[in-house]
Amino acid sequence: MSNSLKIVSWNINSVRLRAPNVEAFVAAEQPDVICLQETKCQDGEFPEKAFREMGLPHLVLNGQKGGHHGVAIASRLPIERIEAPDLCRHGHSRVIAAKVAGVEIHNIYLPAGGDEPNADTNDKFAHKLDFLERLGPGYKKQTTTPRVLVGDLNVAPHENDVWSHKQMLKIISHTPGETERLEDSRSQARFADIGRLAVDDHQKLYSWWSYRAKDWAKSNRGRRLDHIWMNPAALPDTQLDTYRVHLAWRGGWKPSDHAPISVEMKV
Repeated sequence: MSNSLKIVSWNINSVRLRAPNVEAFVAAEQPDVICLQETKCQDGEFPEKAFREMGLPHLVLNGQKGGHHGVAIASRLPIERIEAPDLCRHGHSRVIAAKVAGVEIHNIYLPAGGDEPNADTNDKFAHKLDFLERLGPGYKKQTTTPRVLVGDLNVAPHENDVWSHKQMLKIISHTPGETERLEDSRSQARFADIGRLAVDDHQKLYSWWSYRAKDWAKSNRGRRLDHIWMNPAALPDTQLDTYRVHLAWRGGWKPSDHAPISVEMKV
């Protein structure tokens, strides 16, 4: 085993449709662990054979009927499923956790929240706020084990995590109600935001670009919805200079609207 662990997070927006994208990415980037969100399949429908063939034979899955939600962790190394906190009041398949090479990895797909940022009239938004409020208490109990939380958290918390802070303040993903809850939960759980430790807060940093844009790269109206967090036990081993948003994979054949993000840590 190498002395570093390369961890990837990617909202794949249907793992069955985009298994070829994952295969090409894995061949190019050689991750040790890849955490997928929005797999959109039941566990029995997950393309396990394809993942074995791409060198990620160790899997933990949390799929759901109806082609909704779903999270998975695939690893080159042996993997042990561990208990994850109860964060979703509707019981959706949005959270999964495992231990790889002595590191806890928690993979989360947080609700998007619909279109109207009003919890009284929009249950999807109310659900999102509830999930955000559960996040901090869910991870508040500290551990000396290195713990990594990754995923599509569907919130862009900092001003330069969106293309226009002023124009996005009333748009779901960047409203004060969401950003404050996310940062409060992160602080409660003592997680460090690896993206913003690696990239100065004055610089724009995105991981998602809408399908609606005719030329997403040219318009570059992105948001940083995908995150990697480390607890105090993991942070000293985190190699901040390895943090990447893999922009090339937002393009190409039938891409997800999210780019994969990654970081390496010593193990």
